[in-house]
Amino acid sequence: MLTLHAPILETRRLHWHGEADCQAWAEQLAARPELRDAFISLQGPLGAGKTTLVRHLLRALGVAGRIKSPTYAVLEPHQVGDLAISHFDFYRFNDPREWLDAGFRDLFAQPGLKLAEWPEKAEGMLPQPDLAIILQPGHLDDADAGEDSRRVTLCASTVVGRALLA
Repeated sequence: MLTLHAPILETRRLHWHGEADCQAWAEQLAARPELRDAFISLQGPLGAGKTTLVRHLLRALGVAGRIKSPTYAVLEPHQVGDLAISHFDFYRFNDPREWLDAGFRDLFAQPGLKLAEWPEKAEGMLPQPDLAIILQPGHLDDADAGEDSRRVTLCASTVVGRALLA
């Protein structure tokens, strides 16, 4: 079966040596004005650091208090001033009808930042992400890399995504 994907406008590869690198990158991303109305997907195996990256990003955006993973609730909403943030985790997503029943189509039509972990579990229902972040533990070329090391691939598929990489 042929799967068509939106063209990737720009790809970058990073290597984070530890969580401090993840936090620094999240803080840089939070400073981008284009983030206010972007859709970012986060992919990678369990333990790759998807939720950790989101927590650093939300903190950098000014979210106070406890930041819970939406693994069981599927959605954790946040509000910072006039910025609406929707953090999705589709890991336990089993049926595309859940998407429609939960009103997620309406949420994605509204302004604000959308962050989605495990987007492949909602394939066909989600819009094309502006920026796809793919996290992989370790660094294959460096046997001495610590367990907190991450290989990061950033794929911008829209003009907004490209601006986020600028």
